[in-house]
Amino acid sequence: MFNESKVMRWISNTVLGFFSAACLIPFALLIIASFSSEESIVRQGYSFFPEEFSLKAYAYLWQHQLELGRAYGITILITTVGTAISLAITSMLAYPLSRRDMPLNRVWTFVVFFTMLFNGGLVPTYLVYTQIFDIKNTFFGLLLPGLLMNGFNILLVRTFFLTSIPPALIDAASIDGAGEIKIFYRIILPLSMPIMATIGLFQAIAYWNDWFNGLIYITDTRMFGIQTILTKMVMDIQFLTSNSNAAGMNTGAAIAELPSTSVRMAIAAIGVLPILIAYPFFQKYFVKGITIGAVK
Repeated sequence: MFNESKVMRWISNTVLGFFSAACLIPFALLIIASFSSEESIVRQGYSFFPEEFSLKAYAYLWQHQLELGRAYGITILITTVGTAISLAITSMLAYPLSRRDMPLNRVWTFVVFFTMLFNGGLVPTYLVYTQIFDIKNTFFGLLLPGLLMNGFNILLVRTFFLTSIPPALIDAASIDGAGEIKIFYRIILPLSMPIMATIGLFQAIAYWNDWFNGLIYITDTRMFGIQTILTKMVMDIQFLTSNSNAAGMNTGAAIAELPSTSVRMAIAAIGVLPILIAYPFFQKYFVKGITIGAVK
């Protein structure tokens, strides 16, 4: 007998399998290329079965272990603190915007939406942050510009509050004597774990992958985050390789042996692996948030 549900399940699993492979195969090629020799990549191109195995790329990165370790620590600190503060500010701003009885509700919502469409540009932003707020070469230079607040995230959380939190629940809490702060922390936030986990993941990835703030607002190399210092390494290798012909013969030969292509792959690997390793440990919070918000 024809079982339509089993056929649809098989088709769904097959399609999802192809999509999963499409995501995993490029990452696998990235890892394999980082363990390939520079010569085999030049001759053969990127391959799942490289001609020659090599650890030169990671040996080159190991020579910079102290600055890489310090950069990892700075990035972990900025990511943790920035994500926590961003979640607090975003939720506290989105909640009053979701209340229809708040005065000028639509006006303030439009102000948040306006920030998604227009900004002052890089030069005015740089001048404001460096000359007025004086954040150059401080942790605030990595924490504040362009990352701490996001109009899209605010509107996303506001929409969740509007569509998923029953107004009758807030009214019932008010009748029982709860104030706005108590309603927010004891009722709204526990029911909003799915959107909080989602926004938190967005913010954590944004902070972890950010290199632009370090490039613009930080000149002290001791304060570089991991992405900034890895970007600097790539630029240094590209500069040395492109100018090797102008160097002396011995120096030029040494520069030519730099694993420039495989180093780029190794840099991408060590930049993304920590966030991939940490994600499964936070996945349970997504499931927990869904069950907390379920109707009992």
